[in-house]
Amino acid sequence: MRPGVRLGVDVGQVRVGIARSDPAGTLAFPVETLKRGKTDIPAICEMAREYEALEILVGLPLGLSGKAGKAADLARTYAEELAVQVHPTLVKLIDERLTTVQAQRSLRDSGITTRQGRGVIDQAAAVVIVQHALESERQSGEPLGTTVRTP
Repeated sequence: MRPGVRLGVDVGQVRVGIARSDPAGTLAFPVETLKRGKTDIPAICEMAREYEALEILVGLPLGLSGKAGKAADLARTYAEELAVQVHPTLVKLIDERLTTVQAQRSLRDSGITTRQGRGVIDQAAAVVIVQHALESERQSGEPLGTTVRTP
């Protein structure tokens, strides 16, 4: 298992959820929810520097069939823009099918309704992305995801 903080990003049309791992790469936890706009990508770049991130994991919301739709295209474009600005930190796309569903279920189980939890659902989904990547690497010995290439 590689040591180092991983940042997780759950990209939505309105908000971006951010999570991170501890430096040992053991546990993921929520950081914040950013509003999409001119400041979200620079804020993520600043977090990457502050936490000395090993990599940034951007959720790729593929359909259950594995095909990319509009949401996946949005996430891919976002990851490409982020990769250019945060270079040389690696940005990877991680299959995130059902992470929002898992996040909503976890919040509901904690007594938080979807309406109450709108601001934290994106963070919770980002936690699921990071935790999945950590567990996958721990089991396989290989980092998860597809690296976004920069020009």
